[in-house]
Amino acid sequence: MKKIMTLRSKCVDISSEGKGIIKANNMVVLVDNLLLGEEADVEVMYSRAGVYYGRIKKLHNLSKDRIRTPNCPVSSACGGCTFQNATYEYELVFKKKKVQEVLKRIAKIDIEVDDVVPMDNPHHYRNKIQVPFGLENKHVIYGFYKANTHKIIPISLCDIEDEMAAPILSTIASLMESMKIRPYNEDSRKGVIRHVLIRTSRENKTAMVVLITNSKTFPSRNNFVKALVKKHPEVVTVVQNINMRDTNVILGEKEEVLFGKGYIEDSILGVKFHISSKSFFQVNSIQVEKLYSLAIEKANITKDDEVLDAYAGVATIGILCAKHAKHVTSVELVKEACINGKENAERNNVKNITILNEDCTQYLINNKRHFDVVILDPPRKGSTPEFLNALIKNKPNRIVYISCEPSTLARDIELLKKHYEVTSVTPVDMFPRSFHVETIVGLALKK
Repeated sequence: MKKIMTLRSKCVDISSEGKGIIKANNMVVLVDNLLLGEEADVEVMYSRAGVYYGRIKKLHNLSKDRIRTPNCPVSSACGGCTFQNATYEYELVFKKKKVQEVLKRIAKIDIEVDDVVPMDNPHHYRNKIQVPFGLENKHVIYGFYKANTHKIIPISLCDIEDEMAAPILSTIASLMESMKIRPYNEDSRKGVIRHVLIRTSRENKTAMVVLITNSKTFPSRNNFVKALVKKHPEVVTVVQNINMRDTNVILGEKEEVLFGKGYIEDSILGVKFHISSKSFFQVNSIQVEKLYSLAIEKANITKDDEVLDAYAGVATIGILCAKHAKHVTSVELVKEACINGKENAERNNVKNITILNEDCTQYLINNKRHFDVVILDPPRKGSTPEFLNALIKNKPNRIVYISCEPSTLARDIELLKKHYEVTSVTPVDMFPRSFHVETIVGLALKK
């Protein structure tokens, strides 16, 4: 890529995605891996929607928060992490400020945000990874796509994935080589293995391997599976997911269990969950206990309370709330998630929960039942005005909003604040080394 220009300037701010911001020559330039206060020679590479993007050519003064030798040697090339080059304290300050500023700018509320709930050890926390496979110099490689490309950056050990995954991936690559199982090629649309998905259980130290393939079967399949589980007894189930479409979507619709039961088991706060290849389960099973404990604490549920768990997924938080409540109603649109939720409730002998496969907006509009407490955990795009207006009409005493995107959270709080007082805002670091931050907001009905 041909550079537009080179300029020397100081980083004056940090973008919502953790990029350094410099302002020079009437331009705003976003720069990867540039920390607040650092001065650098920056090559300006391209512009998009009036914003320029650059890369560091030479640093002239380093922040006290800069880590000179990141834990991951390919972090700058991979692009999967934002803060491998910075101290954890720097990252936490950024995340608190991000939540504070977006609430002030969009929701028009000036509330003191709590310090971010940190992770004791912000490494090797991801219990789910999806890794593309390919060929380089006629050898099988795997890793992660370079940012904004489909070029695989080979990675032998990722700083944020469960350490159990690395040796399993290495064995899979070796078996593919020895058994001449070709990785999928996007251009020719030939080859077998597109991605490998690994899920791990923190509680049981076991793993699930999902082979995402471009065919219904493949040569030496049985021998491949036998060799894999013999080498790695921690792999308790192997699933083949079939995706023959020309698409960027990783998982296909059809699956076949090749070994084991097709799921692994993990727990949150003592409640056991079965996790299949497509189950929604928080990728950080250490921090999720802090997240859900805080959410339940903010909800202040009593044995007289009717609780609505909206955007419920597999009803994780609904099941956890049930022991505190009179009754919980969990509402989720995805049928498979509801089936998983019902199984999890039955498995844990939770009787006072109803799990409904419905759109939560339509449910709240059409159902005349009053709820004392509502907990909502919508997707990144946030909730909808229709749901929030129906929520206001229902008049629950307390609302707990769990969000993975501060900007859509702030937009929704702006609508709710006419009728509800924001009582607390607590960010939780669910995704260390990235710019993402989870936030729990407590709201109380205005008197």
